[in-house]
Amino acid sequence: MAKFLEKIANFSGKCLIYEDTSYTYKDLCEKIEQKGRLLENLPQGSTIAILGDYDMDSISMLFACYQHKMIVAPLTQSSQSREALQKAQIEETQIEEAQIEYVYTHNSLNATGLKRINDLFTRLQNTSGLILFSSGSTGKPKVIVHDLDTFLESYLHKPHNPTRTLSIFLPDHVAGIDVMLSVLSTGGSLVIPKARRPKDILQAIEKYKVEILPAPPTMLRLLLLSDIQKYNTDSLKLVIYGSEKMYENLLKVLQEILPNTKFKQSFGTSETNAIKTKNHEMQEGYFKILNCNYKILNNELFLKSKTQSLGYLNADNSVFDEQGYFATGDLVEVIESNGEEYIKIIGRSKEIINVGGEKVLPSEVEGILLEIPYIQDCLVYGESNAITGQSVSVKVVLDSSLECKNLTNIELKSRIRAYCKEKLSAFKIPTKVSIVKSLQINARFKKTRR
Repeated sequence: MAKFLEKIANFSGKCLIYEDTSYTYKDLCEKIEQKGRLLENLPQGSTIAILGDYDMDSISMLFACYQHKMIVAPLTQSSQSREALQKAQIEETQIEEAQIEYVYTHNSLNATGLKRINDLFTRLQNTSGLILFSSGSTGKPKVIVHDLDTFLESYLHKPHNPTRTLSIFLPDHVAGIDVMLSVLSTGGSLVIPKARRPKDILQAIEKYKVEILPAPPTMLRLLLLSDIQKYNTDSLKLVIYGSEKMYENLLKVLQEILPNTKFKQSFGTSETNAIKTKNHEMQEGYFKILNCNYKILNNELFLKSKTQSLGYLNADNSVFDEQGYFATGDLVEVIESNGEEYIKIIGRSKEIINVGGEKVLPSEVEGILLEIPYIQDCLVYGESNAITGQSVSVKVVLDSSLECKNLTNIELKSRIRAYCKEKLSAFKIPTKVSIVKSLQINARFKKTRR
C-alpha cells in the first residue's frame, strides 16, 4: 500500500462530513479499494480527470489513482442550476489542455480520445502525478504538473491532530488539495458546506463546531458582511488566511469579533504547494519562510521547494530559472528582526499600474480606500491613458447607510481625492471612480483584475 494510504488506514473516527453525511476513515479505505478495481486495466501513468467535489466518491478515486500510479486532475463538476453551460465549456478546455485520457464522474470512467504528448509526463516514471490549475485572476489559468508521490511526502510526518476543519477551496486548486491532505494526514475531519456561500459556511461552522477555517481575505470580508455575529462561532480556534493580501483594518475587525480565535497567515503557490511560515510577533503581515529555499531579485520573490512542480503544460516554463527557482511574481518588503529575515507581500508584478513611468501597487491604494468607513470593498486597476500610458481606476462597493444612498460617482471621486490627498502621491489617487453593487470574484474567491 502507498505510504500516505498506510498512514490514514490507522485512523478511526470521521474523516469527512459532506452534505450533512458523515464518513469514517474505514469508509474511505474501503472506497479506495473499490475505485482501484476501475483502474486495474488502464496503463500506468494514464491521465484521469475527476469531475466532482470533496465528496467521498471523488476523494476515494483520487487516492486510488495515487495508489495505481496514475496522473490525476481534480476538476470541479458543472452546476446544473447556475452557469452550467459556461462551466461545462471551462471543463472541456481544461480537459484538452491537461491532455486528459479518461474522465471519471458518478462511478463511470470514459475515454476522451486524447493522448499525452507533453515531455513533462515522461518525468513521472513509476510515480503518480497531480495536475492543478492556477487561479487565472490576471490571465489564462496555467496547467501545472506535480509529482504526486513527492507532493504527499510532506504530509507523512504531520502529527495526529483530530480537529474539525472547514474547506471552502475547490478541488482543482492547490489550496483545496493542501487543506484536504493536511486534515486527512492528521486524522481530522474535513467539513464541506452545502455551498460556498457565506451563509452556508457560517451555518456549517455553527452546526459542526468547526475549529479551523482556512479562507482568503475576500471570503472573510464576505462573512463579516453576512452578520457573522448572528452565528455561534465559539468553536473556531484558528483562522488561516492567504492567497491574497490581508488588509490591516479587515484583520483588526475580525480579531475584535473573534477575540478567542488565533489568526495565522499562510503562504504558498500552485507551483510550490504550501510553504511553512512563522508570523512576526510584532509586525503585522511579515513572515519568515521555514522549509523552502528562496531568493529576492529586484523585490520579486523566487522559491525552490521540495514539492516544486515539474512545470506547465500550456505555458512558458521560463519562470523556473536554471537553478530551479520559481519566479512567484510576488513583490516583497524585507525586514531583519533578532537576526532573522522576515518578508511581507506588497503586491503582484503583473498588477502594477504604470502612470507616466511611476509605479502604482493596487493593494497600496486599496488599503487606504478601505480606511474610509462607508467603503465596504474596492478594486483598483489600471486603464489605458493616451497621455500617461495608464491611469488608476477603482470600483467601489458602498455600505447601505443614508449617507451613501444617493452618492454619485463624481461626488465619491471628490471625497476619495480629499481623503487620499495627504496619504498618497497624486499619481496614485484614482482618476476614475465607479460605484458598483458587488465586485467580480472568481471560483477561488479572489478578485478578478483583468
